[in-house]
Amino acid sequence: MTTNTLLPTNKLKRKTIIWTISGADCSGGAGIAADIKTGHNLNVEVCHLITANTVQNSQQLIAINPTAVDILDAQAQALRSDKPPSVIKIGLIANNQQVTWLVTLLIALKQQLANLVVIYDPVGQASVGGDLSSVAPMALHPLLPLIDVITPNLIEAQQLSALSANNAKCSPLQLAKQLLTLGCKAVIIKGGHGEDSNPNTLSSHCSDLCLLSTSSSLSPQILELSSPRIATSYSHGGGCSFASALASFIAHKYLLRDAFTLAKAFINQGLSLSSQRENSHDNQQYYGAFEQGAWPTQREHFPQVISPLAQQHQISAKFPSLDLKINEKLGLYPVIDSLEWLERLLPLNIKIIQLRIKHKDTAALAETIKKAVQLASKSACRLFINDHWQLAIKYGAYGVHIGQEDLASADLCTIANAGLRLGISTHGCYEFLLAKQLQPSYLAIGAIFPTKTKDMTGQIQGLDNLMQILPLAEDIPVVAIGGINQQRIEPVWRTGVSAVAVVTAITEAKQPITATQNMQALLKH
Repeated sequence: MTTNTLLPTNKLKRKTIIWTISGADCSGGAGIAADIKTGHNLNVEVCHLITANTVQNSQQLIAINPTAVDILDAQAQALRSDKPPSVIKIGLIANNQQVTWLVTLLIALKQQLANLVVIYDPVGQASVGGDLSSVAPMALHPLLPLIDVITPNLIEAQQLSALSANNAKCSPLQLAKQLLTLGCKAVIIKGGHGEDSNPNTLSSHCSDLCLLSTSSSLSPQILELSSPRIATSYSHGGGCSFASALASFIAHKYLLRDAFTLAKAFINQGLSLSSQRENSHDNQQYYGAFEQGAWPTQREHFPQVISPLAQQHQISAKFPSLDLKINEKLGLYPVIDSLEWLERLLPLNIKIIQLRIKHKDTAALAETIKKAVQLASKSACRLFINDHWQLAIKYGAYGVHIGQEDLASADLCTIANAGLRLGISTHGCYEFLLAKQLQPSYLAIGAIFPTKTKDMTGQIQGLDNLMQILPLAEDIPVVAIGGINQQRIEPVWRTGVSAVAVVTAITEAKQPITATQNMQALLKH
């Protein structure tokens, strides 16, 4: 008798598919091998098209054997309808014929798949020395406008920019700007080859730069991540793994800034795994394969966000804490828009409330905030004023909550020196890490679910992502917000957050006081 252990078809969740178009490294470190290992560890299905079979080991590159484009095209057409990709990661392009084929293929695929993302990790030379490709940088010009993200290291960026010897010292930012003009939508320059003040010495930190063109601004957005350099001889395929990790995270619907952050953490994790297993007896000249780990979750592997905002705030006073006892949590966190709601909720022994007023003239707004602060001062409730930090300071509010869109314009030093607590909204791990460096009193993360109060397209976190971000907070209380109602509140609470913020679950409830009390009861378990 045989037992069918397969789940019914409607219970199976298909994995997201990525394609990798790259070379095969018989030594197992780079190219297709790195892409497959990375993709499988990050829970995507990987289809691969091999552009060349290389003959190499940890010491030298011996031969390149390009694949004929008719074979590559037959493979692509076989996969196109059966396993269409959400992301394509391109690595080694062996010759000009393959460039021409790729351009034709990508045009067709982008017409077929509206949301297709293409990542190109340019491979010109093998890490052990020797040219992997006969493609000149100029031959890539027709391809680059079809690329969404290009991920060269510093040397590859210089080659792609066709820099003269006199311009070889251009900064990574200048190189990224030059590459962006060639048609790519985003450029990530990996910092593994970055030097310190001594040209022959690698920097003690590895900084990666992302330049992202945005439709809402004439100036591209600059993202920079930095981590201490991790010494290990097992780094072969690290660049390939970074690009395929980036592809995997984007396939999981992460925004580029968060996929960039997670890919950096993934690389730090892999280098750390190898570094821990090496010992003083290892031959340091040996060039071993990069070790792909699991989904990164440990704080130590995540990078520092380099931002003028964070650097400026390092000299200011620290924001006061929320004065919570050991293991105490904030619980239910109502977000309301009027004095009437505040008066109704204060008698319910709620530990924290936010007053969020978006549309009022200056005089009426000031009077409302003044009265709200007076009302809250008669209770043990922590009243946070949303955005209006000048009025919060003027009337002595307990704290102020600042959204991402207003963070740069707010005077954080003045808020801290006034002794107000600070809460900051974040939407994903990049913003979360940046906000954490400001040492706020609490961090809010959202939207956990789709919400009526704001368009959060592309920024829905979900419970899984919430649980992955929580360890990054360390000792800072975390507030979950966005689309949380009475039916959803319990699983959110079980993730371990300090507070669950709700808006319409109270303000649109038929019996708001009863609804509030019911949710409070659920958060006591």
